[in-house]
Amino acid sequence: MLWLLNASVPAVPESFSMPPAISDRLTVAAEPVLTLLDRDHSILAFNERVLDWAYRPEVPLIERLRYLCIVSSNLDEFFEVRAAPHLGASVAGDRKGNYTVESFERLAEAAHSLVARQYALYNDELIPAFVSKGIQVISHGERNPAQRKWVHEYFEREVRPLLIPVGLDPAHPFPQVANKSLNFIVRLSGKDAFGRENPIAIVKVPRVLPRVIRMPSKVAGGKTLFIALSSIVRAHLSSMFPGREVGEFSQFRVTRHSDLAVDEEDVKNLRTALRQGLQHRHYGQAVRLEVSSSCAESLSNFLLAQFNLPPQALYRVHGPVNLARLTQLIDLLDEPELRFPPYQASYPVTLSPGQSFFDRLQRGDALIHQPFESFEGVLAFLREAVQDPQVLAIKQTIYRTGTDSEMMDLLREAVRRGKEVTVVVELKARFDEEANINWAEMLESIGAQVVYGVVGLKTHAKMLLVTRREGKQMRRYGHLSTGNYNPRTAALYTDISHLTADPLLTADMEAVFVHMAGQSRLPKLNHMWLAPFDLHRNLIARIEALGAAAAAGEPARIVAKMNALTDEDLIAALVRAGQKGVKVDLIVRGACTLPARVPGLTDNIRVRSVIGRFLEHSRVFYFRQAHDESLYLSSADWMNRNMMRRIELAWPVTDPVLRQRLIDECLVAYLHDGRDAWDLGPDGAYHRVYEDTHPGEEGASRAIEAHGAQTALMNRYASRGLRRAALRD
Repeated sequence: MLWLLNASVPAVPESFSMPPAISDRLTVAAEPVLTLLDRDHSILAFNERVLDWAYRPEVPLIERLRYLCIVSSNLDEFFEVRAAPHLGASVAGDRKGNYTVESFERLAEAAHSLVARQYALYNDELIPAFVSKGIQVISHGERNPAQRKWVHEYFEREVRPLLIPVGLDPAHPFPQVANKSLNFIVRLSGKDAFGRENPIAIVKVPRVLPRVIRMPSKVAGGKTLFIALSSIVRAHLSSMFPGREVGEFSQFRVTRHSDLAVDEEDVKNLRTALRQGLQHRHYGQAVRLEVSSSCAESLSNFLLAQFNLPPQALYRVHGPVNLARLTQLIDLLDEPELRFPPYQASYPVTLSPGQSFFDRLQRGDALIHQPFESFEGVLAFLREAVQDPQVLAIKQTIYRTGTDSEMMDLLREAVRRGKEVTVVVELKARFDEEANINWAEMLESIGAQVVYGVVGLKTHAKMLLVTRREGKQMRRYGHLSTGNYNPRTAALYTDISHLTADPLLTADMEAVFVHMAGQSRLPKLNHMWLAPFDLHRNLIARIEALGAAAAAGEPARIVAKMNALTDEDLIAALVRAGQKGVKVDLIVRGACTLPARVPGLTDNIRVRSVIGRFLEHSRVFYFRQAHDESLYLSSADWMNRNMMRRIELAWPVTDPVLRQRLIDECLVAYLHDGRDAWDLGPDGAYHRVYEDTHPGEEGASRAIEAHGAQTALMNRYASRGLRRAALRD
């Protein structure tokens, strides 16, 4: 039982988070003043917590490397999206506002510290650990003659035909270097074929080449050996410049600002404008330069000048300039003992395989807790709707569905079968724009009605609505979710799927679809809260009502689980409620700008972050006044963009059994997690909470493992799956 997580064991804090920077000031009363934490530093602190998994010795070795790669990928996106305003302010010399010279310097210092920890872990712990297992990324100096011969043949066959070194001169200016691509800068001595001195050359390495190559067993000597593409190119630099002598050189990689900006009010066709914008994304403003640690200062200064970057934007790394691409090594390894034990999600416990969803939902709502329960339940619902001749219409929102999607194939089949299919595709889902454009064009080409939501707003709501003829009436069946319609991420992210035939809730869904497609005035909804109309206002009103109740002496409680908390109005409401006596627990996976337990200001507010095997993604909001409680699921985080610039949903779970299940699994379990939880202190630093007070003693790892919320849920659903299988047998 998850209630067993409420073990009264003293917690041992371990803090390594960076000190937060000051951003804005929020006045919660005439005196005193609460200083909010900086959002960008909070994002970096989140990545520190992810990196902690790569440090844990009890985590399987390949998974430790995977967490290291995740942090690198997260940092790439951080620089692509968040760094440009700070950098621009620094270049302009701005000293006032949210983005300044000082904010850039503080951010660069924090990012450099995080990157240094990554590479120290990679070189000092992970590489030796892999070598001890007979797994090695072998450098040129470590290769024997047979291995060098194989590498040379590979280079001549697979790599050289795709390389065109560029010697820089007035006729050959510095080439366009794509975002996050691998490149080499080389200093040459001597003269070129025309008797001129052009000492600098650039070698661009095509993206189509794998970054990690496994060496054949016949030359690996009984070990599992890999070659980095950068090492192969480095070993053959001299052969690319016949008649010249290669001197100093370095691999390098530039990260560019990649957030697409399209003025929707000023374009006739959003899809066309976005497709054109995607062509330029790889060549936006440079924001970060990575070079080898041995790169000569003259070469790094040359590159900084080419990309118009200050010295703080230079990152010297002892290893590959792109750790994220080591995921290719992970994919090439067949070592199950070095991975997490495979987890097989159970079929949703409130559903029965083979049973009609329409019959089941007429008896009451159903929940699916992903990834502990399988996303197959959602696919099966849509599959039945597509195949049922009584289903006349299907409406669905698409935010991130991936490039290879059974769900999209099912929608295509629904069109082929003559059903009315309406799909609201969000073209501006960051870094999924191209996939969504392609899906939109495919669906339009076969006759589906495709709309792109509301101008100026992202459609982030997740819902699927089926209209079915039953006798002389039409009946609606709906699916609402806190996460995306993506089977791959559904196996990696924690989310809640809610299946319902509630006539009031499905009527709300219909009204929202009509609103998005026709831009018509939204009627008053029965149960749903919808951003940007009333979600923000209703959340604040609910928080303030609990504050008034607490001030009148009634017990009041708020527990909210989300991915990020940065909206200042919601923060102000929480602070006021806490000061009036409301007990507030916030489970915030990532960025949080509300400092917890600040004496005299946020004493009643606790903020906790849980980082586990799966990415925490569900949004669950619980409110209780005395014995009156309500619980909402939502697609929205508590950020200004979600509340004001997106179509977002929050909806209540009214079934008391299902509501209690969500309280137990999504809130209670996480509030008592003693393995993967971090508590935010008043100083803005996160402290890891351990269940076991003596982690060095024998059996401590097992104790810590037993008290993780995600582990407990995996065990719970695995046992339910076994019981169900036993009953079938």
